[in-house]
Amino acid sequence: MSSAANWHPVGLSHSLEPGSSAGTRLLARELVLWRDTSGVAHVWEDRCPHRGMKLSFGFVRGDHIACLYHGWQYDRGGYCQYIPAHPDLDVPKTFKVPVYATQERGGMIWTSLSENPADLPEDCGDTLPLRSLYLDCGKDTAVAALGAVSLTPFASQRRADTVVNRVTETLFEVSSGQDRLLIGVQAIAEHRTALHLAICGSPDLYEGRGQHHFLDWALQLRHLIEHARHIASAPRSGTTEAI
Repeated sequence: MSSAANWHPVGLSHSLEPGSSAGTRLLARELVLWRDTSGVAHVWEDRCPHRGMKLSFGFVRGDHIACLYHGWQYDRGGYCQYIPAHPDLDVPKTFKVPVYATQERGGMIWTSLSENPADLPEDCGDTLPLRSLYLDCGKDTAVAALGAVSLTPFASQRRADTVVNRVTETLFEVSSGQDRLLIGVQAIAEHRTALHLAICGSPDLYEGRGQHHFLDWALQLRHLIEHARHIASAPRSGTTEAI
């Protein structure tokens, strides 16, 4: 299966409020994430067909998003419905923004660049957002680091092994005892990756202290990746450069 056919996380659900938009990248493509005022999330190409302005710079009004440059407004299907300079114009259907499949699951916003994406796994139920880590490394480097940091349990005092399970190509589950973290892997570009982390469990148990507990693990993971990258890029001792 190609990367485009996979479902890819592009952010944590709680980071995109109703009536707001944000820009991101996936596999070097520029995307706009926006949530209409009824709470539905959308992922589109981040470009107004008129003059190419980023729609992530625009503003959301109801179930429309408008370009900042000339105010062209697009509905949920990506079709332009209103042009302020020509208010009486019956806008041609050719004025359309490419729209990508969007779902929310596991506390994350997911999209696929394919018209026929694979199925997303079943939702684990209650989740709490942890944080997103933006890393200057490739996807494979970030994934390889997941199993190198021990996850200390929060829900019980008993030590337990850290288990890393690959759910899909872009979703991992890290568990220790009865605690589970979901980690969505966003390949932003060749050497840029985001890890979106959420706790799989009841807010009654994890909200507050539990979130702080696992934030420490997330910071350890960031340190591990950055340290490994620093070592890999450092010049080896005893070598000389050709003059």
